[in-house]
Amino acid sequence: MSLRPLSPLPRVLALALTLVLAAPLPAAPPSPASAIGDATPATISNSARFESTDLFALETAGDAQISPDGRRIVYVRTRYDVMKDRPVANLWIVDAEGGRSAHRPLRSDGDSHRSPRWSPDGTRLAFISNTDGKPQVFVRWMDSGQTARITDLVEAPGDLTWSPDGTQLAFTAFVPAPPATMAAPPAKPEGAEWADPVTVVDRAVFRMDGEGTLRSGSTHVFIVPAEGGTPRALTSGDADHGGPLAFSPDGRTLYVSANRRDDREQAPLDSEIHAINVATGALRTLTRRDGPDANPVVSPDGTRIAYLGFDDRRVSHQHHRLYVMDADGANVRDLTGEHDLDFEQPTWSADGRHLYVAFDQRGVRKLGRVSMDGRLEVIASPLGASDVGRPYTGGGFSVSRDGRFAFVQASTSRPGDVAVSDVRGRVRALTAINEDLFAHKTLGQVETITWASSHDGKEIEGWLVTPPGFDPSKRYPLLLEIHGGPHTAYGPVFSVEVQRFAAAGYVVLYTNPRGSTSYGEQFANSIHLAYPGFDYDDLMSGVDAVIARGFIDTKNLFVTGGSGGGVLTAWIVGKTDRFRAAVVAKPVINWTSFVLTADMTPYFHRHWFKGFPWESQADYWARSPLSLVGNVKTPTMLLTGEADYRTPMGETEQYFQALRLRGGPTAMVRVPEASHGLTGRPSQFIAKIDNILAWFERYRQPAEE
Repeated sequence: MSLRPLSPLPRVLALALTLVLAAPLPAAPPSPASAIGDATPATISNSARFESTDLFALETAGDAQISPDGRRIVYVRTRYDVMKDRPVANLWIVDAEGGRSAHRPLRSDGDSHRSPRWSPDGTRLAFISNTDGKPQVFVRWMDSGQTARITDLVEAPGDLTWSPDGTQLAFTAFVPAPPATMAAPPAKPEGAEWADPVTVVDRAVFRMDGEGTLRSGSTHVFIVPAEGGTPRALTSGDADHGGPLAFSPDGRTLYVSANRRDDREQAPLDSEIHAINVATGALRTLTRRDGPDANPVVSPDGTRIAYLGFDDRRVSHQHHRLYVMDADGANVRDLTGEHDLDFEQPTWSADGRHLYVAFDQRGVRKLGRVSMDGRLEVIASPLGASDVGRPYTGGGFSVSRDGRFAFVQASTSRPGDVAVSDVRGRVRALTAINEDLFAHKTLGQVETITWASSHDGKEIEGWLVTPPGFDPSKRYPLLLEIHGGPHTAYGPVFSVEVQRFAAAGYVVLYTNPRGSTSYGEQFANSIHLAYPGFDYDDLMSGVDAVIARGFIDTKNLFVTGGSGGGVLTAWIVGKTDRFRAAVVAKPVINWTSFVLTADMTPYFHRHWFKGFPWESQADYWARSPLSLVGNVKTPTMLLTGEADYRTPMGETEQYFQALRLRGGPTAMVRVPEASHGLTGRPSQFIAKIDNILAWFERYRQPAEE
């Protein structure tokens, strides 16, 4: 449930498939010591343990962009405005050689600024900012600090890309279209106050989690002079076109990915790479197959294009393979070879002899270099993402002409900081943006563990987090935390949620059961047409392995998970009563109702099941946690956002009503206006964690002596 197709599927599916049944905390909060501007500062709690309100004292680093000469790095530094309960993204710059004096803000105020992109000569920086209300493209001259707004757009821009000569900027933006109509309404009398007109829906995907009901229209590619002017559309029609965008070295051609099939609604993963003539807008299709082809990048000499894709086999997880073809689409070569890895973000070396890529391996995000004969070398790890809610893998990089890399470096004890590396893997951290907070906090210690699944002996990996002040001679409650997806991966990175559980005195086990990514395609697809299933055995074996260590109070076992993890939590309490209490967050309870009401209907039945619900109802029901509700004895709380269109609220309500009808202890926590992530506002994230802990504390028994 967590494909990462890099294609511009209908705009609707492009975002959705990033984390299908998993959702991150949107970038994290601020540190008062470094907050600059008019935002009200947060405060750090006096407790030596990590508290919920400390979320407002966190900051995250992301989107680290190194200058072409490798001397400077601009990154997005995100904090939370405690008074407005929202994230604020600012731009900071740091010298690649390090030094506190070289670390300073570029734009640090109450507005949000994102997507910094250096001009090819390094003299200017383009970025997107909401300073004037709606997001617009801005350019900053780095020598003078002067900044100019160069667009006046109605819709937010994305995929910001410089032309090679620095004279133009390409971007994508949504173009509205007239809504679908059926019957024309009668003319209303002047001054009459009638109800809003009806909405006509004629597409299968008509709403999207985090966006609500989708407007008619498509995403298109535009180009605008870098000194300002009127954007010119390079694409048209009702198909969505997406980035990343890539110019040819002469600037005459722009490469883009799009699904332009007439039946694209029924082929949600398909897309091709297209070449657009910048002068005329003429479009040539370079790839043709059933499956996504996306993320084109052009070699320095303009003769080759690297890209990602796969042949769609209609299975629930498929690795993105790395390809190179001639600029006209001929001579396609697969560089993936025998590497059982899911590649992301291909980037050419300056000499055109290698491609740099990001990939996950055993829960760790790595930066690698692939030669033209397919050899892979690891340059740096672990990379981290700006999400600090739960310990998901993630993170990207940028590279200079001289082979320096900028990225966010992951750690179990800190949200990521900006780091720089060379091709030999010599890594140096450049920032420490959360030391004002963590210098005064004691965190839970994170240990990597493995065990054999009781199902088939397969090795399963997880991470054990012990509370601050842990004493192995004592007995502690155990909290099993299950990731979403299910095709995602946890890893050894900082997590607000996990650290809060540990601070509350729980030993926390989080793990990558079968179905998780980063352990090979076969491991991920071992749950294809069988989810949930033997991943249950993987999880229970992990619990048993931790208990065997001797410091777990077996009367106090707890379990929770969100999205795909919510599915498994509901499945677990239907299979066993060994847990004192459970929290099922944003789950799928009934696969039939889910497939027919979720935001991505054309995808789910096609890749997760053998057919439509009416064709294989027995299979849908056998895999639905609702089928096991008659077995549930565990006190079970449910927690879901009221605007969740990924796992709609109806799924939660079904399970809640079933549990109530059975008379067992249950409660339903509804988060107003929250989408699938539950964490669009920091207060919502705090509420999620605190309500989970409150439910567990209600049923937690006194510790064993």
